[in-house]
Amino acid sequence: MLSLTCSYTTLCLSECSSHYLKKISLNPNIPISKTNSSSLSSTFPSNGKWVSFRIRFHAKSAKSETDTNPQNPKQKITISANDENPSGSFLSLLCPLLKLFGGRDPSQERSEILEVSTSSLSTLARLPWGSKSLSSSLHNQVASEDPPLSLQLFEFEACPFCRRVREAMTELDLSSEVYPCPKGSLRHREMVKKIGGKEQFPFLVDPNAGISMYESGEIVKYLFQRYGQERKPSFGLLESTLFTGWMPTILRAGRGLTLWERAKREPPSKKLELYSYENNPYARIVREALCELELPYILRNVGEGSSNSELLFKTSGSKEVPYLVDPNTGAKLGNYKEILPYLFQTYSIVN
Repeated sequence: MLSLTCSYTTLCLSECSSHYLKKISLNPNIPISKTNSSSLSSTFPSNGKWVSFRIRFHAKSAKSETDTNPQNPKQKITISANDENPSGSFLSLLCPLLKLFGGRDPSQERSEILEVSTSSLSTLARLPWGSKSLSSSLHNQVASEDPPLSLQLFEFEACPFCRRVREAMTELDLSSEVYPCPKGSLRHREMVKKIGGKEQFPFLVDPNAGISMYESGEIVKYLFQRYGQERKPSFGLLESTLFTGWMPTILRAGRGLTLWERAKREPPSKKLELYSYENNPYARIVREALCELELPYILRNVGEGSSNSELLFKTSGSKEVPYLVDPNTGAKLGNYKEILPYLFQTYSIVN
């Protein structure tokens, strides 16, 4: 069990490492040198429609270098390497802790004390990020209004870099379509590879701007630039230390990392809808289950001060999260202890 848990950690580390990720130009109007770029036309479903967009990206080099815009010699495009990966050797020392919490059947009855305590400690590790909405402090409430076409986020719950992006979306009050990509994914990882060229996470598609991009830091900056009135990301949001970045992954090891072997092979016809905010300990447990079952869902962020709170109240009669709506069955559930068995009973293969 110890070696298996360590291998899970290694997989998470290798897949989240930005050293292998591709960077994308945040301004699609700026041409990129042919030596460091490629262009890909593709389409992607959004709100039931297929949206055409252009993906422009350039690979990151091992060393920092500068590329000149051929149409504007004074304009520079900086390409730099930024390894987000903490020391694997140090993390390997924590494998006994991972062993303690990992390797459980997610469909079985759980210890409420263990689940809530580890998720609450994960919340403490990420304070103050992903708990409050900044929409009330932004003029004209631009950040509280969802774009015309839904953002699409490919991620998996246990990834600390994916967590940064979800935190940014909470702060910006942005809803999105989430496509969980656990290890062993049957559908969504192949979609990322087809669109972006690599199985790297997080991966964001914004059909409103016609772009897609890898790398958590660049995604967060882009979201604040485009949907936060060019406001800079919250202090510390782009930093990832062993404690602030990896402690939630360690405490919740084995949750939201791999596809459950009994998950149904076909996705439901309609996306589930989850009212949540990133750093809520109970919502985290539900998102882990959605990831392990590879269930695509619409994430509606309702952090403290969110404009979505009224929508949540109209839908559920309460402002408490998590709150799950399943249009496939008509189920509406507002307690994680009811949501978990519902998900695993409804979307698991019956023996």
